[in-house]
Amino acid sequence: MRIAFLIFISTWFVLAGTAWSQTHDELTTESRRAARTYLLAEEAYRAFDHQEAIRQLKRAIGMDADFIEAHLLMAEIYFSEENYAESIAPYQKVASLDPLFYPPAKYSLGIAMYRTGNYEKAIDVMERFTRMESASKALRDRGRDYLMRSQFALDAKKNPVPFEPENPGRAINSEHAEYSPALTADEKTLIFTRKKPREGYPADYGAYYEDFYISYFQDGVWTKAENLGPPLNTSGNEGAQTITADGRHLYFTACNRPDGLGSCDIYYAMREGDTWSVPVNPGPPLNSSAWDSQPSVSADGNTIYFASGREGSKGHMDIWKAKKNADGSWNKPENLGPLINTIGSELSPFIHHDNQTLYFASDGHPGMGGLDIFYSRRDDSGRWTEPVNMGYPINTHGDEFSLIVGASGQWAWFASDKEGGYGGSDLYTFELYPDARPEPHTYMKGIVTDARTNTPLSARFTIVNVNDDRMVTGASSDPVDGSFLVALPAGQDLALNVSKEGYLFFSEHFSYAGLRTIAEPYLRNIPLQPVAEGQAVVLRNIFFETDSHRLRESSRAELAELLRFMQENPGIHIEISGHTDSTGSFDYNMVLSEKRAMSVRDYLTGRGISKDRISYMGFADTRPIDTNETEEGRANNRRTEFRVMRTEKEQDVE
Repeated sequence: MRIAFLIFISTWFVLAGTAWSQTHDELTTESRRAARTYLLAEEAYRAFDHQEAIRQLKRAIGMDADFIEAHLLMAEIYFSEENYAESIAPYQKVASLDPLFYPPAKYSLGIAMYRTGNYEKAIDVMERFTRMESASKALRDRGRDYLMRSQFALDAKKNPVPFEPENPGRAINSEHAEYSPALTADEKTLIFTRKKPREGYPADYGAYYEDFYISYFQDGVWTKAENLGPPLNTSGNEGAQTITADGRHLYFTACNRPDGLGSCDIYYAMREGDTWSVPVNPGPPLNSSAWDSQPSVSADGNTIYFASGREGSKGHMDIWKAKKNADGSWNKPENLGPLINTIGSELSPFIHHDNQTLYFASDGHPGMGGLDIFYSRRDDSGRWTEPVNMGYPINTHGDEFSLIVGASGQWAWFASDKEGGYGGSDLYTFELYPDARPEPHTYMKGIVTDARTNTPLSARFTIVNVNDDRMVTGASSDPVDGSFLVALPAGQDLALNVSKEGYLFFSEHFSYAGLRTIAEPYLRNIPLQPVAEGQAVVLRNIFFETDSHRLRESSRAELAELLRFMQENPGIHIEISGHTDSTGSFDYNMVLSEKRAMSVRDYLTGRGISKDRISYMGFADTRPIDTNETEEGRANNRRTEFRVMRTEKEQDVE
């Protein structure tokens, strides 16, 4: 006696979500015991007890090895759980018993081959499937897409990229899962997420929590990672974080909190000294009623990239970005568009310190199997270029994501559950091959203090590209200990200004033009002089045309800083002085230095600063600050300064 197949068909439509190309009146087995056991498997499947369903299906197959429906349901259960390796054998059995019984099974078999890295077999299966007229056109079209992906993956595997991952050891990795690494600009502070089982629950219960851990690179090794503790870590889950270049601003993801807008939201916390602030939810429009997660902040702190499934997404998950407003709030996020986002999922964005290179994970672009890591660069017009797959074996048939690249551009970090780890997923680091590297950055590090009292100060840092007046980085020193860490890009002429109300600003110039390699870090402390009569500042980023008093466009950032200083201190009177080296005649240099000082004065007075507050003088080479025997010394002597001549109380000015 045969059991009617009607139950199987209805169950298949509801639970498997697929359609059959033909109908059957009965199950294909002659065994009543096998049929009854199969129906028990169906019942377990409807109750979402996959383990019991598989057990019953194995029993049914033991009673009838050619029981097609049992093999097919087993394959579909494994496939739905993304256990592709286990799904292959039952799919192959279905195809060998009756290739036309259920044509979509061959499609699923091809995907299973692709997702397990059996690319040649996937190509063979998909080529045959796309020729099956009994399959729907829509499914055959999807089969052609997987055929293309399998060919891409096979070619990538035959042309591997350099990749030698290193496990940093037990100081960072444990028997638990570690992922989502984040680095400061000096690549010496690492914050990551660790996932641990909750106490009091059975090991197989699935109760876990996520916390932040921190490790420091000291004397060539990483220190033992420590839990960051409250208020960052709570009894809930925190993860998918990004740290700003200076290590003082943390953006991360938290889910199902009372103040959340959606299932997961982006939160923000700031460090002062050794203390982190209580995290806050920035609210809308940055967060929405959808899933908002995996933030990454640009080096200047003014743009945030994140993954979201909010309204307007092209696929399941898209990458979005938002700009910071002057008041610190975030404007309405924008979708990165169809070149980056697909109908699949784009996740774990990471914007490098160069603010031009974006790394992200995607299963929508052609790849090796699951989520692959890609990179895209912003062109001169500000548009993103076609994403590039980072290649095999960085990408595999599994899921790769959460890749970050250090400021130097040379070393990358990622999480993987590859064999040989300590348990769960581990963090790994590897030297990034040249084509995938961003523009290299170095860093400047030190402490800001009051020049008279040596008291630590919180001061504002701005780094500007002098060639286009574009701000590269904005940061501030720590208000508790005065420490600072700012990223400096190679290949650019940079103007650095450090300022604080009540103090003269500090000016520095970094010339990395032409360099595309890692420059040496710049380590120094910055004593800020309180505003007082007689104090002077060298304006290191004011430039003139050769043998001329005409200001170069590259002086705009420094002039703007000087203008701001004069506007914020209306009671200050200054003298602007011009200085030259000893090359040329004294009379010529005296006239040139005076005209250059006058040009700076004219810039300020032309923008509303009273002439009564500014005098100017030329000193030629009479006040050198360096030797005139070397080119470097002469360059230091060719300078513009301003000196505070008189200060008045604010009420006197009014």
